[in-house]
Amino acid sequence: MMSLLWNLLVRPVIALQDSEKAHSRSMLSLKLTQKIPPINWLLKLSFRAKELPCSMIEWSLRNPLGLAAGMDKKAENVLAWENLGFGFIEVGGFTAMPQSGNERPRMFRNSAHGALINRMGFNNPGSEVAAGTLAAVQAKRKNPTMKILANLGRSKSTSNEDAADDYCTSLARLWKHVDGFVINVSSPNTPGLRELQEGDALKSLLDSCVSKEKECGGGKPVLVKIAPDLSNEQLEMIIDTSRGAGCAGIVATNTTLERPQPLNKKSSAFISQSGGLSGSPLKHRSTEVIRHIHNHTNGEWPIIGVGGISTADDAWEKITNGASSIQIYSSLVFKGPSVIKEIVNGLTRKLKENGLQSLDEAIGLALRGE
Repeated sequence: MMSLLWNLLVRPVIALQDSEKAHSRSMLSLKLTQKIPPINWLLKLSFRAKELPCSMIEWSLRNPLGLAAGMDKKAENVLAWENLGFGFIEVGGFTAMPQSGNERPRMFRNSAHGALINRMGFNNPGSEVAAGTLAAVQAKRKNPTMKILANLGRSKSTSNEDAADDYCTSLARLWKHVDGFVINVSSPNTPGLRELQEGDALKSLLDSCVSKEKECGGGKPVLVKIAPDLSNEQLEMIIDTSRGAGCAGIVATNTTLERPQPLNKKSSAFISQSGGLSGSPLKHRSTEVIRHIHNHTNGEWPIIGVGGISTADDAWEKITNGASSIQIYSSLVFKGPSVIKEIVNGLTRKLKENGLQSLDEAIGLALRGE
């Protein structure tokens, strides 16, 4: 019923709005719902899926579905995401200094491709403000059922030479208020950021972040987030460097600079926009990357799979190719919050169809015997 209402009423209204304005209004609406107990109850009743316990890193999650970074840039809707039934979320990205991001327009969507393009540029309130927001949120969570990762980026005004200080400042500020960190070196929208995925620069950055986490008290995993636009050689270097630095896992993948073939005039105008593309066109490539990581690490390194997931079949493909858990973003935009229950309940059916007792048994299933 809620899915039908979304498609008939909400989605047509959103389609008429500028992408960024629609996003901002959606975030504001969610923020308001957190203050109205009856609506919180309705969200749980309407959208929360059945439990599908799984493990990720050393966490026990109520289900493997997470919210990708970029949706909740201010960490202002944590309670709403928990009510909607996510197993974990990734908030931010946060930089040491507040920044307004790139010039508008900077967010675009196309339903024919099922894709988004953004060149936001890490617009965020800064990690100091985010820490205050998260502290207030955590004080309201009585029985937390969802893990929170903070996505960390480099301030635009900070050079790559000073990047470690920027990331570590944010990590230290947020350490008390989140369950782990994702070091984002793969956004295409901050000039020079992807250069931090290379060799010594990556090693230096990750060594610093892992050391800072231990200095803050330890026990909170540090993951790295990579681009899909990498050769196998580059990918293996990043994997080996990240594992050597002590990273607990990897998020694969960020948005892509690649573009699909145009479908029509409107589609052509969409794909001509600069920025990172997410959604359905990224699905195949992100799965390829996940498979390569799983094979290269013998399935011994946790992978959060993200890119083009809009159905339970998509999520199952990511998991059976090596992902420990998955995240969504674009499908939440195009299909609404009912997609959460659709995916989680669909994964439960997949387990039964394949005679498996737990989701952990499905990780890498498609690669066994290759």
